Amino acid sequence: MKRIHLFFMLALAALGMQSCNNDKTYAEKKEEEADAINKYLLENDIKVIDENTFFSQDTMTLADNEYVLFKESGVYMNVMQRGVGSPLTDGTYYIESRFVEMALQTRNDDIQMEAGDTLTANMHINNPSYWGYPEEFKLTVSGTSYSGTFSGVSQMYDTYEQTSVPTGWLLPLQYLKPSRTNSSEDVARVRLLVPHSAGTVTASRYVYPCYYEITYNLGR
Repeated sequence: MKRIHLFFMLALAALGMQSCNNDKTYAEKKEEEADAINKYLLENDIKVIDENTFFSQDTMTLADNEYVLFKESGVYMNVMQRGVGSPLTDGTYYIESRFVEMALQTRNDDIQMEAGDTLTANMHINNPSYWGYPEEFKLTVSGTSYSGTFSGVSQMYDTYEQTSVPTGWLLPLQYLKPSRTNSSEDVARVRLLVPHSAGTVTASRYVYPCYYEITYNLGR
């Protein structure tokens, strides 16, 4: 009887802890998200530069571990390859992307994930090998306004039922020069740390950050 009583006490305690986790406020979740991003920055010896420094460097990051922080969005970006095309001007474009999306935070409450988990992808991280179809989206540029809608076969839609392109994905296009190329050395490519507010609909709902590597190629 004592062992059974102890089992139920432990079970109730576990349920209570889970309930507490699920009852975290939005502010608490945002704080934990910021902690996860800062932990990644420290563990990977990342040098963070501000936007003024980024612009003084001709909108380039100068090392693999250098990221620019865009303060308004909270997005961190490392430019791996700017691309060999021309800057995008006002108009409509079809962009084909390869990407890897990884969790930056371990969560065991209202969503289950481990930091470093690949959440969805159509390319190998740090490797030019691809599989499946590229992610295609229709991009509209008007001045400083960038908007995008996934079209055709979409890994993001299959995973998250999301048609709008996350703002974190669109931000780099202001500084890149995508082209039509089959060369992994010429394609525009970035690394990103994206908070929930600039991420997928699921990231926004559950308040978690993601790491991305994304390529941008001009499509049809």
